[in-house]
Amino acid sequence: MELSLAHPAIKAFMCGSLSGTCSTLLFQPLDLVKTRLQTLQNSVHPGSGRVGMVTVFLSVVRTEKLLGLWKGVSPSFVRCIPGVGIYFSTYFSLKQHFFSDRAPGPVEAMLLGAGARSVAGVCMLPVTVIKTRFESGRYNYGSVAGALRSVCQTEGPRALFSGLTATLMRDAPFSGIYVMFYSQAKSTLPSEISQSAYAPLANFSCGVVAGVLASLITQPADVVKTHVQVSPHLFKRTTDVVHYIYMEHGLVGFFRGAVPRSLRRTMMAAMAWTVYEQLMARMGLKS
Repeated sequence: MELSLAHPAIKAFMCGSLSGTCSTLLFQPLDLVKTRLQTLQNSVHPGSGRVGMVTVFLSVVRTEKLLGLWKGVSPSFVRCIPGVGIYFSTYFSLKQHFFSDRAPGPVEAMLLGAGARSVAGVCMLPVTVIKTRFESGRYNYGSVAGALRSVCQTEGPRALFSGLTATLMRDAPFSGIYVMFYSQAKSTLPSEISQSAYAPLANFSCGVVAGVLASLITQPADVVKTHVQVSPHLFKRTTDVVHYIYMEHGLVGFFRGAVPRSLRRTMMAAMAWTVYEQLMARMGLKS
């Protein structure tokens, strides 16, 4: 057991899982608000007030109490703890295999991030589907296991992989763009900062900038993914969802939920990378 735990890839998995646990618990309310915003029915009459993030937030607190903001945190944990671990261990293994003697360039960093995220995304997609349904408020699942059982019995196992195309279109580019901007931003830091006690704060700041840019670029794919996973019986193809969103809400519909998602993804990614790098450094490994 000690020998297996000493393997660098397993250490990277452990560091990634711990960082994912911290960030998921803190920012779950933003993910729930984002999902509710994206799955709102087109029932608002012309001229009525615009439904925004604050409105949804207050509505959840009023109808489901404060703890309602953490609805779906169980499947989020089931997804993120192993999912973030798989992502970082894959990223670490790929980086050590292809770039053991030098730092990857911008395009190479983007490919590393996208490749690692694709592996983690495919592995954890069934849990992602359950998590999205939990947060949408349309399904009365009692537990993660019960939700998995219900979906398999009523819709078949294939439903657990609904939104695969949209998920990869969202997650792989996000991770690739994030890692590219993050690595480039870190490389511009002067050595006085990167080697000082303020390095974690500086790295976190680089992560925030990279996260905002990556979130905005991939927001349309996230909206499409949410619709596919919440209402798989309504859409046979991803193109059907794109057409529906455009006809119902116009181009602005593809950016519904952009603020809470950008906040959550940016803060989660920045925190996860900062915690991961600090833990890896304490284990004597270069992240």
